[in-house]
Amino acid sequence: MTETIALITGGSRGLGRNAALHLARGGAGVIITYLSRAEDAAAVVKEIEALGGKAAALQLDTGNTARFEEFSNHLSETLKTVWGRDRFDYLLNNAGMGINAAFAETTEEQFDTLMNVHVKGVFFLTQRLLPLIADGGRILNVSSGLARFSLPGYAAYAAMKGAIEVLTRYLAKELGPRGIAVNVIAPGAIETDFGGGAVRDIADVNAFVASNTAMGRAGLPDDIGGAIASILLSENQWMTAQRIEVSGGMFL
Repeated sequence: MTETIALITGGSRGLGRNAALHLARGGAGVIITYLSRAEDAAAVVKEIEALGGKAAALQLDTGNTARFEEFSNHLSETLKTVWGRDRFDYLLNNAGMGINAAFAETTEEQFDTLMNVHVKGVFFLTQRLLPLIADGGRILNVSSGLARFSLPGYAAYAAMKGAIEVLTRYLAKELGPRGIAVNVIAPGAIETDFGGGAVRDIADVNAFVASNTAMGRAGLPDDIGGAIASILLSENQWMTAQRIEVSGGMFL
């Protein structure tokens, strides 16, 4: 059986790193991208290789569309060199950052930064990589529980994630003839360094999340990495255009 290959944007830390490890344990080859954390990305590659898998790391600023063609060329070279392939199977659009600012105080610069990474970058990177995604492959976009429930300070971020949920349905419709399933995963509050690590490091924030979650705790990276692997590596190819929230039942 031919080894499947996953491309994960923002895979040097947090949920992207965790997803990379889960996919590798499931038998997939993994290519991660990183913005500036080259050492962290190299460590992820070494960890996957220690598991007996194949991995590679490529630099990419997902907010800079002008470099996408160059990245696509580097990706093609990596696929051929490491795997002897010219296509990959799974695209996880994971890269992103959080900005916590009240609606009345959100600046245009903050808005544009979020838009470039979370919407424009996802749209045009996916478009650019379409020739490299194998027919019958899968695309998984990353949204947030904040696109369903509302917390002050996340108006801009959540609006971007709402756009990604709509885009997911359109991609599923247009790529369906190629057998490509497109879905979106919406994590709840997770204990990572995302957003300054508030859920992980501030006891009151963690307790607030836990008290409003059916499972009684904040999420852990393994909760999301495992879910991502189960969506991408499963035989459930018939599932497409779906929003899968993985929040432990937050704000039910």
